[in-house]
Amino acid sequence: MNSAELKSLQEPIKEKFRTDPASAGVTLSAVATAIGVNIKSGVVKAEGDLDFKGTLGVSKEVSVGFKTIRLLFDLETEATAEQVASLSKLTERYCVVYQTLMKGVSVETKYQTKN
Repeated sequence: MNSAELKSLQEPIKEKFRTDPASAGVTLSAVATAIGVNIKSGVVKAEGDLDFKGTLGVSKEVSVGFKTIRLLFDLETEATAEQVASLSKLTERYCVVYQTLMKGVSVETKYQTKN
């Protein structure tokens, strides 16, 4: 597999990672407003560990999917350590994507065909 093919396979991963930080960022902003913490600016980054051998079907012993996902909140704020701890706790509690990933959900599939 050449680098262009590998890059095209990584695009869906980037899209997934754009969704998760966006959800966490919106939740963090709402929580900060609710508890009166001023955030001047911030960036939420996501990264994860994935073995493409499983995803590409190269190895049946390697699982398909992410092994770990990490979120990094880089905030410019004068919040105290206690306030940041509250932001963290409440953001994790109310972030829809975070909670979905942590708890897992049942997934249903349906295939429809048209002639």
